[in-house]
Amino acid sequence: MVSEKKTKFDPRKMMELAVSVMENTIHEPRIDGKKSPLVGAVLVKPNGEKNTACRGELREGDHAEYTLIERKNRSEKLDGSVLFATLEPCAPGARNHPKLSCAERIVNARIKEVWIGIEDPDPTVNHKGMKYLQNHGVTVKMFDRDLQEKILEINNDFILQAEERAKEKQVNEDIDSSISKLDLPLSVPLSKLSKSALEMYKKAIGFKSDVESPAFYKELVEMGILEEKEDGAFNPTGFGLLLFGEDPRKTYSQAGLLGTIHYPSGKEGTEDFNDPLVLIPGKVEEWMKNKLPNVIDRSSMERQQQNFPFELIREAVVNALVHRDYDIDGAKCHLIITPNTIVIKSPGGPVAPITLDQLKEFKAPMLSRNPKLHYVFSQMALAEERGLGMKSFETMPAEYNLPSPQYSYDDLYLTLTIYLNSEEIIRGYAPELVNELSAEELKRWDFIAKKRIVTSNDCTKAFNITSRATQRQLNRFIEIGLLEKIGKGPATRYKVK
Repeated sequence: MVSEKKTKFDPRKMMELAVSVMENTIHEPRIDGKKSPLVGAVLVKPNGEKNTACRGELREGDHAEYTLIERKNRSEKLDGSVLFATLEPCAPGARNHPKLSCAERIVNARIKEVWIGIEDPDPTVNHKGMKYLQNHGVTVKMFDRDLQEKILEINNDFILQAEERAKEKQVNEDIDSSISKLDLPLSVPLSKLSKSALEMYKKAIGFKSDVESPAFYKELVEMGILEEKEDGAFNPTGFGLLLFGEDPRKTYSQAGLLGTIHYPSGKEGTEDFNDPLVLIPGKVEEWMKNKLPNVIDRSSMERQQQNFPFELIREAVVNALVHRDYDIDGAKCHLIITPNTIVIKSPGGPVAPITLDQLKEFKAPMLSRNPKLHYVFSQMALAEERGLGMKSFETMPAEYNLPSPQYSYDDLYLTLTIYLNSEEIIRGYAPELVNELSAEELKRWDFIAKKRIVTSNDCTKAFNITSRATQRQLNRFIEIGLLEKIGKGPATRYKVK
């Protein structure tokens, strides 16, 4: 058998094509008022042939993936093909028997890789389609963030309705490995929930009834925060206890956050934040404002004046609490403050298919490990509604005159380091280099560290030296491990390692 020649393609162009096709969606008439999503899909075969489809293209209500696989390629062998879909494929159980879900059809067609635009907020899908693909050996990747934002904007009406359905409908399903243990009810009485945390949530969502009223309890049931038993009593779920429990650590040892301060004198101070998750960000910010003037180098604080990134640090803490892996018992989130850095550590690596490189480039797509936690935090305006604060971190150098923060992962903790001066980045690689570099070189490094990615022309202008001298300086920074060269010829750039 002669193997087909593999044809290379540009994933970005296929994403853009899927978004373009999405806008051709033909909506089926519905009498229930339920909005249907606009969906586009592109199938790239191993021989380079491309097919496209949108929802409703050939028959009313037909999903784009179904149209591609079963109508346009019913008799074709699709082994090794790559699929681009603007919406997460529907999961097993989402279609009425005997219909197969799109995720099942993708696996049956032996498609090797699927690029997904946005996760589906519908309660019959929410991550399950993605997990089904991953569990069956399909590589899953996400669209670029700017295209995700376009998909969200165009599907705004569908998204809003789906989020309301997620509140109103708890899907009946067997307990299996796809369900988080935090979804399950606990044998913990309502008295163990914090009234102040519940009051804060009630105010944020504009609910009128008392926090101890049946109406408010029903609202929390719809959110998956409480579960109502047959006798009419209510118990918090794991998510509910984390969010609003008076002391979640009594049940979950890994809950909360540990704050540590390393003072210039060498002394150390710690603070345990064992509160309900929704109260921790505010308490952390208050704690920082009281402690930081005694920790951070005073000249640095004077340069920053009142423009210190408290809100950005709080957002990073929220990300750590909301997106961490709660299946890792005993590992807490950490906030570590030194005179030159602020470090936020969150148990668990990037949630697949997000990669560490995407986080380092501040281009991570929108995806949450714990959608229920994230949704509650976004309702309370404590978290970016869809994403990981990437825009805030990317604009940090320009807004706060600080070097770009950096992500790293050490097999247990995903760590975000916020540098309060560019020299500290050097100390992280090789402390002795700080003394080896001249004052002029440190000044040049400061410029590059705050830009994160530069061209030789950028540096020539900023350093006010010749092109040849610029190249020597860049090569030196590469040799000592501070920079890496990316691209070739006119497209050459230099990136902070």
